[in-house]
Order: sequence, then structure tokens, then C-alpha cells
Amino acid sequence: MTPAKDSTGKPASRAKKAVRNTAASKGAVNEPDDAEDQELPSDAAGRLKIKRQYEDLLGIRIEKLKGRILNREKINKTIEGIYFICLECKKICHNLDEGLVQDPDTHICYCEGCRKKK
Repeated sequence: MTPAKDSTGKPASRAKKAVRNTAASKGAVNEPDDAEDQELPSDAAGRLKIKRQYEDLLGIRIEKLKGRILNREKINKTIEGIYFICLECKKICHNLDEGLVQDPDTHICYCEGCRKKK
């Protein structure tokens, strides 16, 4: 006895499993992390994801590192992206999202919202 075959010549049970596996793997990859990420452009969603990773990575050390620059990145030849921790609100910010105001004497970083409050 030979097993039943589908139109491709493969055993029918294997073909169905392969289709299910590829559909499941594609669905898992395309699912977004949060509902708010769906509304943002891809670059803003990427920055939000990196900010969350910094928060998880730094944890309690945010208090110690407040006011400092964490990372600089080249977005293209003319634009530089900077991740920093605001001294006032102690949030991880990006200069393209929240804005960066750096004190020229002390090099302490503030987001634009906190700097306007002062």
C-alpha cells in the first residue's frame, strides 16, 4: 500500500503540515508588540522599542545616569540621533522625538518639555 498523494506528489499529511507551519511562522513574525506601535511610522516605532530596551537594561541605574547621553547614531549623512536620559523627568528620550537641550557648561541633557518648564 502506498500513502495517498496530493497534486504535488507529496504525501498528503506532510503537505498539510508544511502549509500550517509556514502560516503559523509568518503570523508570529508579523504580530506587533503593542497596539500603539501600529499607529507610528516604522522609524518612530523602532525608537520606541529601543527606549523600552534601555529602560529594561538600565533599570535602577537610570537615577545614577540621569542627564547623560546614552548613545549616538547616524540616521543618514546629515542627521544624528541621540538617546539620552532627561535630568528632570528621568525618562529615556531621543532628540528627534522629545528634543534635546544640552547645557553648554555642564553638558547635562534635558528634553524640550522639561526645559520649557524651567
